[in-house]
Amino acid sequence: MPMSSSESATALKRTVIIAIFAAVAVVLSLIEAQIPLSGMGLVPGAKLGLANIMILTCIYFLRGRDALLLVILKTLLTAFLLGTFSSLLFSLFGSLFSFVVMFVLMLISGKGKSISLIGISIAGGIAHNIGQLLAASMVFASLSIFYYLPMLLITGVVTGIAVGYAVRYLVASLSKISLFEEFLD
Repeated sequence: MPMSSSESATALKRTVIIAIFAAVAVVLSLIEAQIPLSGMGLVPGAKLGLANIMILTCIYFLRGRDALLLVILKTLLTAFLLGTFSSLLFSLFGSLFSFVVMFVLMLISGKGKSISLIGISIAGGIAHNIGQLLAASMVFASLSIFYYLPMLLITGVVTGIAVGYAVRYLVASLSKISLFEEFLD
């Protein structure tokens, strides 16, 4: 059954938003890769999670499958530009765990009403770190990698707060743009 012109326009808007969000997420990942956090005394492998700003914003405005597509695009493009197979695996596990947790919490909370966007972001940051540790434990066939967990939980909370605040302001700003009006519910 063919789409109506209204459905076609909405599909085009979704595609444009996903493309823009993917581009911004990749740029944020590239910027983040230039920040030497481990040189600042933080846990090796710790990251700010700046691309999660775009993922959580996408979850807020669009459907789950749109946000999942964004996660996959961002992960693949970033891995091709920056990494190796193992970094792709770690990033994919972390990103998928984070996406699932944030998506479910967004559904439960009613778009950040009962659980704030900051709380959802914190949960996503923690889930990302747990997903990466699970990938590492499979690659290295060892559970000893989980000794990083306490430090990664702390960094997940701290970065989750920063990302959550950024998302809160971005959602408020984007909500004023006509492109996003129909996705506000």
